[in-house]
Parts: sequence; C-alpha cells; structure tokens
Amino acid sequence: MDLNGIGPCGAARLLADTDNVHRFVSRDRFASWNGTAPLDASSGQQQRHRLSRAGNRKINHVLHTMAVVQLRHPTAGRGYYDSKKAAGKTSMEAMRALKRRLSNVVYQRMLADQRRPGPTAIQSNGELPTAS
Repeated sequence: MDLNGIGPCGAARLLADTDNVHRFVSRDRFASWNGTAPLDASSGQQQRHRLSRAGNRKINHVLHTMAVVQLRHPTAGRGYYDSKKAAGKTSMEAMRALKRRLSNVVYQRMLADQRRPGPTAIQSNGELPTAS
C-alpha cells in the first residue's frame, strides 16, 4: 500500500490473485499475465503497439486505477506520462506505457516484499513464530 494509487482493496486483489510472485520468471511474464504487455500492431512503415485485452482483467483494473490516481497528482507517474506525451505519443499510448511501467514497479515491490522476512515467515524448524 506504500505505492501511490494502491489502496487496501487493490493491494488485497494483487496479493490474492498473484499468489506467489516468484511463479513469474520475469517482469515481462508478469506484464503478459496482467494484460499490460503491449501487442505489436504495426503495418508497413508504421510501428505501433496496442493494449492487450488478454490477461487478468482484475489486476489490469487495479493498475489502471493506480495510473489514473497518479495522473491526478504530481507524482513520478505523472512525469512519465507527460514525457511520453512530449515525445509524440497519443494519450492512449502514454497511458499504456504508464500502466506497463506501473506493472514493473508492482512486480519489483512484490519481489522485495517476499524476500523480506515477515511476521508470518516460517522458522527454520518449520514452525510458525509465536507472538511475544
């Protein structure tokens, strides 16, 4: 929930649907699973990408909400979106790029959180820790 745009419901949805983030080999696989990996829609000399309609729509919705919240406030996400617009991208292309970037941020945060020992971590003897 430390990420800007993720509330308790969004965090719970991410944790419940993702289960174990280590099942994804890379952030690209995670993006493909959640539907933020761009699909090639090029034709001839024109190079374009479009948003995938595949993947886990619930997680995609959480990432979309996160992107909209970040666009409403002066955040790093807003700066990234503005830089894409300045580079000549359309609003939809810039939003697609922001959602993919947020997918990468969420993936990295989930990996870091699972590496960090928590209160429910299993001890070396296989037992759950007791509250002191």
